[in-house]
Amino acid sequence: MAPSVEVDDASSSSSSSSSWKRVCVMDAGGCLGSALVDSLHQRGYFVHAAINAHVKMQSMEKTFGEKKKVKLFHTDPLDYHSIVEALQGCCGLFYSFETPPDQPSYDENMAEMEVRAAHNVLEACAQTDTINKVVFTSSATAVIWSNPTDSTPSSSDFDERNWSDVNFCKKFKLWHGLSKTLAERTAWALAMDREVNMVSINAGLLLSPDLTIANPYLKGAAKMYEEGVFVTVDHQFLVDSHICVFEEVSAYGRYLCFNHVINCNEDVMKLAHILLPPEDVTSLPPSMIVGESRMVPERISNKKLNKLMVGF
Repeated sequence: MAPSVEVDDASSSSSSSSSWKRVCVMDAGGCLGSALVDSLHQRGYFVHAAINAHVKMQSMEKTFGEKKKVKLFHTDPLDYHSIVEALQGCCGLFYSFETPPDQPSYDENMAEMEVRAAHNVLEACAQTDTINKVVFTSSATAVIWSNPTDSTPSSSDFDERNWSDVNFCKKFKLWHGLSKTLAERTAWALAMDREVNMVSINAGLLLSPDLTIANPYLKGAAKMYEEGVFVTVDHQFLVDSHICVFEEVSAYGRYLCFNHVINCNEDVMKLAHILLPPEDVTSLPPSMIVGESRMVPERISNKKLNKLMVGF
């Protein structure tokens, strides 16, 4: 069984903390997960903060120790039983996959690990009677990588109905897109088979403080830019989107989540200044220099999410 730590004196069985206000965040040790714990706590939820076993419990106690109604769990997405324990009594799960520290980058083996994790998580949700909704964090890379030889017109916009082509991802070693596509498809197949109410957030590149050029999302960035599908999302907007699709009973299916499209030279240069040292920025091709006017048409839509979040 996965060890847990209660960081306040609220009893996990207290009648004042009904299951509809008790949710699990996994992996709460990641950038998105920790922010979700904070926001959900502020909204009055009792939060089970499920943290991968490689994160030291003591450091997480310091992070969440001042939060009322937060319970910490050591979990491993490849350990089904640890997930089941973290979900007990919860009405919902916010799930995002974090790469293990001994394998921080994506390669051809990561897809298998992420698929196994997705299967374990959805199976655990299916076996937990109190779970009413799952918010599954996926990626825009599970949407945008299509084979140019497909019959879809090149002028068509991408939206939630699109799926990345697995063979295309394998051919061009787009491991992040491959992993996210296979994991999300696995989750949806199991959710539909086991009648789990699931919604997915297909997020753009997260502009987090720790963003670097090594981020696996950026593999193929030049192609994304040329195709008008290079999208980013601010940290708070991503958090708000997750909570919105959880709380809105009308939310369904997949939601592309981004609030900016990188489609001009100025956008490229701003991102380059975040990702690259100054000497590398100055060595970029002249075509990227601000002042040379170039605008790539946007070919991706987040209208579905924007409509849902009106007034949120």
